[in-house]
Amino acid sequence: MNEPSWRRLAGIGAILLLILFWAVLIASFAGTVGRWPVILQALFHLAVGIAWIAPLKPLLRWSQTGQWRADPRPKD
Repeated sequence: MNEPSWRRLAGIGAILLLILFWAVLIASFAGTVGRWPVILQALFHLAVGIAWIAPLKPLLRWSQTGQWRADPRPKD
């Protein structure tokens, strides 16, 4: 069994920092968003709840392979 690379630990740390950053950022809008109608609040929270996932794919790919982008060569 191979030892986990340093990228996995760095990836875990980066994911935790991303979640913390995103939570603080969205919480800073609480006063403004709290005055919106409930349906707009729900749509806002749905959108930002999905949006934080976007940076995870390249981050997870990097932690697994060391590359930020997928290999453009087709698999046989």
